[in-house]
Amino acid sequence: MSDVKLLVCGAFNEEERARFDANYPNVYAASPDDIAGVDADTRAGITAVVFKGHAPFGGAAMDPLENLGLIANFGVGYDAIDVDAANERGVKVTNTPDVLNDDVADLAVALMLTQTRNMIEGDNLTRSGRWAGGGSLPLNRKMTGGTVGICGLGRIGREIADRLAAFKMDIHYHSRSEKETPGWTYHADPKSLAEAVDWYVVALVGGKETEGYVSRDVINALGKNGVIINISRGTTIDEEAMLDALESGAIAGAGLDVFVNEPHLNERFYDLTNVVLQPHQGSGTHETRRAMAEVQLSNVTAFFNGDALVTPVN
Repeated sequence: MSDVKLLVCGAFNEEERARFDANYPNVYAASPDDIAGVDADTRAGITAVVFKGHAPFGGAAMDPLENLGLIANFGVGYDAIDVDAANERGVKVTNTPDVLNDDVADLAVALMLTQTRNMIEGDNLTRSGRWAGGGSLPLNRKMTGGTVGICGLGRIGREIADRLAAFKMDIHYHSRSEKETPGWTYHADPKSLAEAVDWYVVALVGGKETEGYVSRDVINALGKNGVIINISRGTTIDEEAMLDALESGAIAGAGLDVFVNEPHLNERFYDLTNVVLQPHQGSGTHETRRAMAEVQLSNVTAFFNGDALVTPVN
């Protein structure tokens, strides 16, 4: 397999694997830990890796690939990849930004509506026959006109805010610096944002810099009417503090697409009736996953051709 230059690593489906097969001879490793198990002659020829998943991809996984020059990540978040280790080894990292913004923003709004209108229980009531038998759903909470805070007004955070403006919401935000907005209220820190809003949407990038960024103090500052929505990374929130607040009624609820140690959730979530849980499906549409795959492949093609990378991280 001396002609193999590409290693496919991670949880790619058959369609995605077939796309790589149609373009480049490749070899597969199920996870970064499995790279060392590829035979040495094949590893020596590999110069690029396409990666999908959340397993840590550190220097120890890069070192068996002595000629590695690129790790092309599937997804906008690349916190699983040790970029510092990549820099030390002269390895470029790319991701797939922008093409998934709409889907993730749509899901954030869907989580808000599902949470506030108790739509899961409404579905259960209707399909179980309890409604026909005289059952009813308690009155819900209005979302339109509410006060919402976006913690992280990047590409995705901006898309969320734009959608919520159509719901006539009073929009506040926190980011590293003040942004040009249509009059939205800027907060210099995440706690002051929480003190000012009822809805708290987390749209931060993942990684060490944002671990526990939404801290216990921030969560408690949100108050008993507060609802947390997280479509970023589970690590951006102090998950134990959030569970404490949800169980005690210190906050009203949450809508979550991401978790610490996913897909193995803290079992405390399963007993909560004030939380909407989703299986990290923010970008999960046919159209967007296809677009992400195309961006990932375009980075590989640019690398092999000696052209500028399309979406470089480092």
